[in-house]
Amino acid sequence: MEYKICLIGCGTVGQGLLEIFYKKRDWLEKHLGFKAKIVAISDKLKGNILLPEGLNIDKLLQILGRGQKIDDYLEGKVNPAASLNPLQIIEKSQADIVAELTYTDIKTAQPATNYIKKALQTGKHVVTSNKGPAALYYQDLNKLAKENNLFFRFEGTVMSGTPVFNLIENGLAANEIKGIKGILNGTTNFILTKMEEEDMDYEAALSLAQKLGYAEADPTADVEGYDALAKIVILANVLLGANLKPAEVPRKGIKGISKQMVKEALASGCRYKLIAFAGKKEGRIVARVAPEKLSLSDPLAAVMGVNNALSLDLDLLGKVTIQGPGAGKIETGYSILTDMLAIHRHLSQ
Repeated sequence: MEYKICLIGCGTVGQGLLEIFYKKRDWLEKHLGFKAKIVAISDKLKGNILLPEGLNIDKLLQILGRGQKIDDYLEGKVNPAASLNPLQIIEKSQADIVAELTYTDIKTAQPATNYIKKALQTGKHVVTSNKGPAALYYQDLNKLAKENNLFFRFEGTVMSGTPVFNLIENGLAANEIKGIKGILNGTTNFILTKMEEEDMDYEAALSLAQKLGYAEADPTADVEGYDALAKIVILANVLLGANLKPAEVPRKGIKGISKQMVKEALASGCRYKLIAFAGKKEGRIVARVAPEKLSLSDPLAAVMGVNNALSLDLDLLGKVTIQGPGAGKIETGYSILTDMLAIHRHLSQ
């Protein structure tokens, strides 16, 4: 089954997805009956293109790899889509699936939310790795998708390509989730790991994380807990049926953790981790993000470096812990593919 695909945003994640399509296209078609045809791209920096017959992914990747604009794909020909905005690209693309891959704004979730709404309103399934819309407007967007008999999927918003929602939907089906606890930010986990293993103070560990590309020049979203906050809100709303807003959830980052505190915790058989939690308390769903001292016997305490992990408290299986990468070009691109494949499975039944 062939799917016409529109990419809104073609940065790291979009190019990771394109690389997977290029490398795996024969396997995907032969084994899963899935064929991707990229018919439109809109990127704030790289430009726009609309090509109903589909783009040659190999050629496109070479152009992007050289740092050229998407216009260069047309080799000097007039580009009618050059002046269009993303909403117009979505509407005109005639795509089956829109992959919304723009930057994350956790405070407003814009402009991504408007892009997702436009896609759903014009009959297109949506997959995204953007935390903003899922954290702030999940209920509204999910309702809009259902009203239009469409899918709105967001596997990549929490642990990149490490499966959470797909795993729960399939492998853990029929389990009631009683609680969620996890390490949902690789940057802070890396910093805490270096503070322990290499006796670094906080500033030195943060500087190393920035040098290696794990932390941004402005690391606020990571070290102050905003990134983990958005992710636990998504998990609480989707998996526990809550209707939380990020502003309602207590949040504390790791800036107050000193090298001495890390040493003292380890001496007492514990390890500091930035923990995101959601669960039931007195008949309602609550959530929080804060550093916690975990016993070394806790599975989450053993998760080091940039890895993420999530521990689910299930009524049938008890505690199940998932661990894997929470970021990365191919890893997050893979999360977009898994959501497309989930849509394909549903439509092929």
